[in-house]
Amino acid sequence: MTEMPTMRPEEFWETRYRRNDRVWSGRPNPLLVREVAGLRPGTALDLGCGEGADAVWLATRGWRVTGADISTTALDRAAAHAAEAGVASRTVWERHELGPSFPQGRFDLVNAQYLQSPVELDQREVLRRAADAVAAGGTLLVVLHAGWPSWQTEPPFDHPFPTLHGVLDELALPEAGWTVETLETVRRTSESPDGTEGFRDDNVWRLRRAGD
Repeated sequence: MTEMPTMRPEEFWETRYRRNDRVWSGRPNPLLVREVAGLRPGTALDLGCGEGADAVWLATRGWRVTGADISTTALDRAAAHAAEAGVASRTVWERHELGPSFPQGRFDLVNAQYLQSPVELDQREVLRRAADAVAAGGTLLVVLHAGWPSWQTEPPFDHPFPTLHGVLDELALPEAGWTVETLETVRRTSESPDGTEGFRDDNVWRLRRAGD
C-alpha cells in the first residue's frame, strides 16, 4: 500500500485534467438524476463540478446553476459543455478550493457528488458549509463512495470511507430544522480499467431544510 499523494490540491487536479482531453463521461451522475428529477427547479450549487456534467444536466431542466471546482481547466471545459448544450445563460462557473474559499449565497439545491480526494480536503468542513448554503425549504444532496471497488483487491492507499450515520453526526444538523429524505447505500456495477467486472457501494444522503 502506497502513501497518499503529497501534491497541493490545485496542482494535483490541474495535472489530472490537463493530462487528458476528458476525465469524466459527460453524463450526469445517476444518483443525482434519481434524487433530483422530481424537485421543482430553482437555484443550484454544484460542488466539485469537474467538467460540468451534473450542472449542465440541471440547467437543461430549468435550474440556475453555480458550478464550483478547484481546476481552471475543468471549469473551462464545463463552460464549453454548457455552451454546446445551449444553457450558458443558466450557468455560472467559479473557482474555489472548497475549504479555503466557498461560493457565496443560499441555494434551493446543493449537490455534492463524490467530494473525496487523494490529496488534502477537509470533507467535514466542506459538507458543513454545503448545508449552510441550503436555502429554507431547499435540498442538500450528498453522494460518497462507501468503499473501494470489489475488483480493487489491494487499495492504493489507506483511505477512511464515510458511513451513513457518521456523516449525519459530523454535520450535526438540528433535527427540528432538517428532514432526512434519503439515507441509503446503493450498489452499482463497476468495471476496472482492464475490464474486470465488479461493483461499488455508494452512500446517499438527501436532506431537506425546513422552510420559513
